[in-house]
Amino acid sequence: MHSHRRHELIMEALLASQEVTVTELSERLNVTGKTIREDLAKLEEKGLLMRIHGGAVLAQHDQLGILSQQEPLVRHASEKTEIAELALKLIEPGDIIALDGGSTTLEIARRLANKPLTVVTNDVHIIAELARKDEIRLVVPGGYRVRNMLAGAEATAYIRKLNISKAFLSATGVHLEFGFTIYTGDLVDFKRALIETAKTVYAVVDHHKFGQGALFTFAAFHEIAAVLTDAGMTKETAEQYRQAGASLQLYAE
Repeated sequence: MHSHRRHELIMEALLASQEVTVTELSERLNVTGKTIREDLAKLEEKGLLMRIHGGAVLAQHDQLGILSQQEPLVRHASEKTEIAELALKLIEPGDIIALDGGSTTLEIARRLANKPLTVVTNDVHIIAELARKDEIRLVVPGGYRVRNMLAGAEATAYIRKLNISKAFLSATGVHLEFGFTIYTGDLVDFKRALIETAKTVYAVVDHHKFGQGALFTFAAFHEIAAVLTDAGMTKETAEQYRQAGASLQLYAE
């Protein structure tokens, strides 16, 4: 098993239980304890976990994880509502938009009026939400399912053929050094395809995710037209990220 895949599985286990042991991971991933300890050391260097005797814990108590396969996350609902309202102001009748997989993009989908619009999405929850709105043309790429999202070469190739006017992307974390990050490597190519294909790209990220980093970087600040976030972000944090090159649009700013 490639080290990148092991790192994903280690972080998945941590995000599910908040603490893991070397023995448990060694048995689950069928590798030696030495290999697991080396993996944990590399993940600690990235600030994703802290090693403890015999295992590891999450680096931050509020560290945000990947979406559940069964249902979308509902934490920080008010922040997601504010971000969705910002996004809706950018969407015009007849637009061709893309909604990346995520709980914030799902909130955007829920609030879309049933009016002529084309929506490209790889999120099965968003697909279910928009299937009920018959005025919206729903476009779904191929690929295989990774929890609640579709990914793979087929999905990526399909995206690159489209004329998308506006793409709204989610992220697990936004970090001053690492940029926009996620935990699941399978989704990086899909996000890159949206960034390289869409005329304008927005990131939709609540303020709790700033300062956090995940395993894989999928975009730098200069590649995103604007980061839509909620009113909970402090002026100091906003200024930090603007100085780093991020364009921020805060709710009620």
